[in-house]
Amino acid sequence: MGLGILTGRRTASGYRPSLMHRMLKPRISGNTINGLGEERRRRATPIYHWAELRFPHKRIWRLFLLLELRSREMIRQVREAVRQRDKPLLPVSAVRVEDQPVNWAARAKQFALDNEADLVGITRLDPAWVFEPFSLPEPWVIVLGVRMDYELLSTAPEAPAGIEVLRQYNRGHRAATKLANWIRSQGWNARGFGVPFATPLVMIPAAIAAGLGELGKHGSLINRELGASFRLAYVLTDLPLVADRPDHFGVDEFCTNCRLCSAQCPPDAIYESKQMVRGDLKWYVDFDKCVPYFNDTYGCGICLAVCPWSRPGVAASLAEKMTRKLKRFAAPDRQD
Repeated sequence: MGLGILTGRRTASGYRPSLMHRMLKPRISGNTINGLGEERRRRATPIYHWAELRFPHKRIWRLFLLLELRSREMIRQVREAVRQRDKPLLPVSAVRVEDQPVNWAARAKQFALDNEADLVGITRLDPAWVFEPFSLPEPWVIVLGVRMDYELLSTAPEAPAGIEVLRQYNRGHRAATKLANWIRSQGWNARGFGVPFATPLVMIPAAIAAGLGELGKHGSLINRELGASFRLAYVLTDLPLVADRPDHFGVDEFCTNCRLCSAQCPPDAIYESKQMVRGDLKWYVDFDKCVPYFNDTYGCGICLAVCPWSRPGVAASLAEKMTRKLKRFAAPDRQD
């Protein structure tokens, strides 16, 4: 392991990926697949975690699974994820319950919060969020967030942090399945999705539209209460609902002037400025630099752990401070 065969090494010039990773990586760059530098809008292409699809980085993804076997608890969590994924949903009730969309939205949110979710938001499904070549017929997305234990997350890039991420992904999947089954019991169609396995929807844009937060420089969502210390799951449904609004509270402005995550990233994968990606100018993490270290270290997580928003008790006060700052700058000049 110390020779850099299965896992990479830190050198004087920076992190060097393992020999195995260098041998297995495809000719095409992951950044190219992701659309880095593309000015034309298009849907995202599957690139990682897709057990059921063929994709250029599949051999590297299998290396990631192999390296996960170093931890028995990680194996247990992966097995739990497989069990959750393969668990059948309840049949849709033949008796359809009718109610107003605003009432359904409130009831669905309350059910989710009572059944393992910590955050809930609702948005209409935008086809632009759906991975090629999938097509999703449901018009609504209910996005769920589940809190991570910050003390465990702060051990990143060690195994306890990676295990906690998987544990919360599994909780998110359970919450999504419970909500989907409840909706189905009301006579409406619903499907629950969670990770670590890939899903047909790009979750972060949906979560932003549903009001769960803003995109941070580290490429993950930042919520005004939980910071970046949470994971996502979602439910697709035809239940008539009411959409939430995006929540803007100054993350963009904060990240522009903060360098903690980019400075602490061992493979130097976090861009200091926004990049054009499939027609959108946004924060972006270099896929080709991130993945080798991600594979080596149980999914890393350093960027989430060092993010100032993630520290317990910080996000709410920081959001309030940044919101006041935004309002101050947005206020029209006074006329004397």
